[in-house]
Amino acid sequence: MNLHATLDNLIINLSALIAGKNTFFCKSIDSPGFVEHLQRIVLQLPQIKFPGKYEVVAESMAGQLDAAFWIAQWKGNDFPTIIYHHGSNERPFDMRWISQNSFKNIFLSGKHFQDVNLIAVRAPFHQSSTVDYMRQMGYLNHFMAMNTVSVKLIEALILHFKPLMKHAIIVAGISLGGWVTNLHRTYYNSANAYVPIMAGAALNEVFTSSVYRKLTGKMALENPKVLHRILNFEEDYNKVATNNIFPLLAGYDQIIEYKKQRTCFGKRIVNVLEKGHITGALAYGAIRQHIRKVSDELGDG
Repeated sequence: MNLHATLDNLIINLSALIAGKNTFFCKSIDSPGFVEHLQRIVLQLPQIKFPGKYEVVAESMAGQLDAAFWIAQWKGNDFPTIIYHHGSNERPFDMRWISQNSFKNIFLSGKHFQDVNLIAVRAPFHQSSTVDYMRQMGYLNHFMAMNTVSVKLIEALILHFKPLMKHAIIVAGISLGGWVTNLHRTYYNSANAYVPIMAGAALNEVFTSSVYRKLTGKMALENPKVLHRILNFEEDYNKVATNNIFPLLAGYDQIIEYKKQRTCFGKRIVNVLEKGHITGALAYGAIRQHIRKVSDELGDG
């Protein structure tokens, strides 16, 4: 096991100690699947005035949830647009210099994306503390609602902006955001391109097979078939034949395991970082370069 893999294991072991009894799906594994969750979500965009941060209230199968989006940069309708989704337990609007904020570090550091419209999406449960977040994640239904509200919000943003745009709309995200990216492509596929970073379609494997199982509740671990039925969307994902996805995986990732998640992309080209999950998530330069290349290659969409 190399340094990248060792660091993943070390961080997850430490996280498990801190989390204690607050593990994923420790309270309930009862939930409908992604399709039913998406069908039941009701949300409406506020009146948009550029730029700015906007709160969105979503009615979901887990009750009323708070989501948000931030139009961080608007160059105009003649420019490409990137809608970006953060990773798990990030604070995506925290711009303090000490924050490990992937949106800030990928897009707002330097002048790499000065010619792109930038929109950041914040998932439900990502305003509270880590302890509160993990308490909410004790319910699989809450986890499903969190993911699907983000998917639905991205779809609402695309429906709002796409008729006005002359260039491509790209959906990108890292880890949790990568799963949201793949889910959006699976069930809507309305963006011009998708850039999932460290994510696939076998979401159940993260909680039952990877080192992340140490953060998974006993009830869930004892019912892997239930998690497969609810969380795995490979079959639906593979029905989408559009050649509009540009994945980036990490070869030594112990959470989003390369061998397990690579298969969902079939014969499509998959770029690979020689990193683990933690070191890959911090490889902002490489991630930035990958997304920038996709944006450049799309041209005018």
